[in-house]
Amino acid sequence: MKFLQKLGKALMLPVACLPLCGLLMGIGYLLCPATMQGGDITGFVPLLGLFLVKAGAALIDNIAILFVIGVGVGMSEEHDGTGGLAALASWLMITTLLNTGFVTTIIPSVADDVNKTIAFDKIANPFIGILAGIIGSYCYNRFKSTKLPDWLSFFSGKRSVAIISGCISIVVSAILLFVWPIIFGGLIALGKGIVGFGAVGAGIYAFLNRLLIPIGLHHALNNVFWFDTIGLGDLGHFWAGETSADVTWDLGMYMSGFFPCMMFGIPGATLAMVQSAKTTRKKVTMGLLGSAALCAFVCGVTEPFEFAFMFMAPALYLVYALLYGIFTTITVLVGFRAGFCFSAGATDLIFSASLPAARNTWLIIPLGIAAFVVFYLVFRFMITKFDLKTPGREDEDFEEAEKSAVLANDDFTAVAATVLEGLGGKANVTGYDYCTTRLRFEIADYTKVDEKKIRSAGVAGIVRPGKNSVQVVIGTKVQFVYDELKKLIKA
Repeated sequence: MKFLQKLGKALMLPVACLPLCGLLMGIGYLLCPATMQGGDITGFVPLLGLFLVKAGAALIDNIAILFVIGVGVGMSEEHDGTGGLAALASWLMITTLLNTGFVTTIIPSVADDVNKTIAFDKIANPFIGILAGIIGSYCYNRFKSTKLPDWLSFFSGKRSVAIISGCISIVVSAILLFVWPIIFGGLIALGKGIVGFGAVGAGIYAFLNRLLIPIGLHHALNNVFWFDTIGLGDLGHFWAGETSADVTWDLGMYMSGFFPCMMFGIPGATLAMVQSAKTTRKKVTMGLLGSAALCAFVCGVTEPFEFAFMFMAPALYLVYALLYGIFTTITVLVGFRAGFCFSAGATDLIFSASLPAARNTWLIIPLGIAAFVVFYLVFRFMITKFDLKTPGREDEDFEEAEKSAVLANDDFTAVAATVLEGLGGKANVTGYDYCTTRLRFEIADYTKVDEKKIRSAGVAGIVRPGKNSVQVVIGTKVQFVYDELKKLIKA
């Protein structure tokens, strides 16, 4: 859990780039429907819309690379950029070695298996981006001080990090070469089995679709239900102007349930998160999640919302995915039918309403109201009942009293030395970092911690969040103490 929370915090930086991009795409689609529906693009307004769509898609389409850098830097000690460089090296190595063209060259039989080909076509996904980021940051934290023989001394220390990251990535790629298509194929087989369950099957699909987004494997199920992998193709047949009479299932049933969840459920969940945020963080939380909710409503871009909390509160994300499954089943049963060629936002709803397979689109109002209320109540209850660390509720968001804490001693070197001594010496410190007002330590032996000694340095307080964790409240001068502490530990 602690690892996931740390990963979630690292992802907040790249996630912060996404809401604006989603908003640009939503406005762009409204100004230039041809970017979604096809057709000629002429005139200033449509061209402006196309410009905005491409500007927003520049980051949305490359979200995996943003995660590479964000996780690589965010999970590295001292947030050193070397971790980001190592992560990028890992990403390039893995995606190159597992590219469909290269894989089919070294294993020609892959080209004869459609499922395996699709699997490797989807290798450049957020899961691989996060994996590369973890590899890069791990290599930095573990090998940044590596000392090599004199004849290799040029590659010592931080210069060895990217090299080691690349070597590890070769091994990881070799494992994924065989594991990735098996997992992908298994999900396709699962999708085939779900088809026979009707409305409940559509709900199971929607649940798994959201649940698998963090690791990028939702593409496997999407290919089963939306495209023609097994002769289904809900999306293609819907936009081809066909009806349920032309196919063997209720056309649109595998897309319709996403509309109330994305357009109304996410804004409801956003309101719950904003209201649950700490007083001093409400405006910041609203800025981050409010724009994400608008993206989801207009054009169905949900990543800015989902990645803002999925790793910080995985239990809440599980419930979030479950709500998609429930609402999709209900939507199919009540007869609301709409389709999308991009995602389940208002733009696609408007365009799909005129297609032959669309039915009872007016039901989006009662379904949307229900989704807003249910998502709000469930998120509000979960967050407050279990004290989940959603945006605006992170441990680093301290009260104003702590932010104004005054260090009693301005001799930062002396303060750092006393704190380090109170922690049992540098040999007892296994990890260290700092945030807004606190020094944060991971220690090997908690019995060696002398709180009385630490307090004698004039610090504002001590917090023990875990058996092997110690946080020392310094105040706004924390960086100066940290800089001196780092010198002492490295000495």
